Amino acid sequence: MTNPSARVLVLDGHPDGTSLCSALAAAAAETAQTRGAEVRLLRLSAMQFDPNLAHGYKQRMEHEPDLVAFLDAVRWCDTFILIHPMWWGAAPAKLKGLIDRVFLPGIAFAYEGDGHFPKKLFEGRTARVLITTDTPSWYLWLGYRNGWLNVLRRQILDFVGLRVTHMKTVGTIRDATPARIAGFIETARKLAA
Repeated sequence: MTNPSARVLVLDGHPDGTSLCSALAAAAAETAQTRGAEVRLLRLSAMQFDPNLAHGYKQRMEHEPDLVAFLDAVRWCDTFILIHPMWWGAAPAKLKGLIDRVFLPGIAFAYEGDGHFPKKLFEGRTARVLITTDTPSWYLWLGYRNGWLNVLRRQILDFVGLRVTHMKTVGTIRDATPARIAGFIETARKLAA
């Protein structure tokens, strides 16, 4: 990402602004900026919105200002970097709510004619993902077949046109030593390189 004209959106997808994910997101944003990119860092913890898509797709809910800002940033960026924890095999509820509320038909994707496959309205952008977890990577694959990673990659990001170029998990977090945490920060920096 050494292109000085690159636009990078980093989303700290942890609902607690003092988390390890926040430090990882800050490291990624700093690295991208040092390499010459224009960077926007958004923190889920600071966003105020109703995460419940109360009416499904039947009735459009008005976007709160933080959702408008997030959507604007996704449309603006060339690269979307998402850093979040894995809880119960998936994203935290508030992050899933952000996706539910913003990645809507007519905004993130659109069906045309009789087509069963959508037009991807965020096409032309890439995504890089870093997920913190207390489940070892080998067991995520062996025991769970990378369930959330596959959903996030195929059914969410790719579905709307955000082509995933990097997806990595780091952990285990609960017993990480300071040296391991420094390694996780380095992984976040490499994600933005």
